[in-house]
Amino acid sequence: MKSFRDKRRDGRPHPARAEQPRPRDAFAAGRQQAAPAERRETKPAERQEAKPAPRVLARREGALPAERLPLILEVAPNADYALLDSGAGEKLEQYGPYRIVRPEGQAIWQRALPAKDWERADAIFTGDTDEEGIGRWRFPKTPLGETWPMKHDGIDYLGRFTSFRHVGVFPEQASHWDHMAGLIASARRPVKVLNLFGYTGLASLVAARAGAEVTHVDASKKAIGWARENQEMAGLADKPIRWIVEDAMKFAEREERRGSRYDIVLFDPPAYGRGPKGEVWQLFEDLPGLTELCRSILTPKPLAVVLTAYSIRASFFAIHALMRDTFAGMGGTVESGELIIREKSAGRALSTSLFSRWVA
Repeated sequence: MKSFRDKRRDGRPHPARAEQPRPRDAFAAGRQQAAPAERRETKPAERQEAKPAPRVLARREGALPAERLPLILEVAPNADYALLDSGAGEKLEQYGPYRIVRPEGQAIWQRALPAKDWERADAIFTGDTDEEGIGRWRFPKTPLGETWPMKHDGIDYLGRFTSFRHVGVFPEQASHWDHMAGLIASARRPVKVLNLFGYTGLASLVAARAGAEVTHVDASKKAIGWARENQEMAGLADKPIRWIVEDAMKFAEREERRGSRYDIVLFDPPAYGRGPKGEVWQLFEDLPGLTELCRSILTPKPLAVVLTAYSIRASFFAIHALMRDTFAGMGGTVESGELIIREKSAGRALSTSLFSRWVA
């Protein structure tokens, strides 16, 4: 399903329910095929399942979980990534060896660093051409290749210049990754993680490195191919990760029917998307059903469910109330707020997304 996240805070497109290859996953044709071992959750024609009836939602009984809000999860500059400066609708970032300039609609203030620091950029997203691949980037110094090696907390992966301004990682999510790794390590038992809308796989790699068995679902075959490439590059090929090309909602519905259960569920759906068969995802219409599904496929002793929402015209209180209602009767705590990146130049906070997570 092709989403329309060019409207969000840095145009990040995202998968939705039955997505075509996503703009944010576009890269050179020679790399579009995923590795042969990937799984596609489809069935032979003679075994096709009937389309399930629409899910009927009813408010759950029981006490609401405790709440903690607002919770601001912050990513500070580090050796792997830094937000160097921002302002005038752009941001200056350091990704490993490269200094990159990209649009940032929320940076409505003025730049703190002088122009000479911005002019030292290695790559600038221009958005002035419809070409695929890296044609929408300008390289002021030396023309750069499509990919380059990057790290997150010791995990190697590939950065990539895509035609939709993205580079394959969303650093603000590191707060969730660290929290998840801590839950897995402290559980002292086998943990199963489901990563819906998994994109290029960093969350899945963090979970696998921490000791979890991971199921990574994404509707884009190219994203799965990139994620598998990252698994090999990270030296985690021996870790138990299932890579599945599938519609997230349909996969979760099947897991519910099959009795498959998970201790941690991550989901980061788009605001809007349209699929190849005319499927339409509208966040405010479809998110309640998907959230309910995420609860229904939890183990008897779950650890957490993490929801992230980008560029929606709502307060985090909206998804906070949804999560508390959905997890009524389960105890635990719902923590909600914003993910931010702390700027290196002037110390300003750049908000990137809303989130809400239920923690047992």
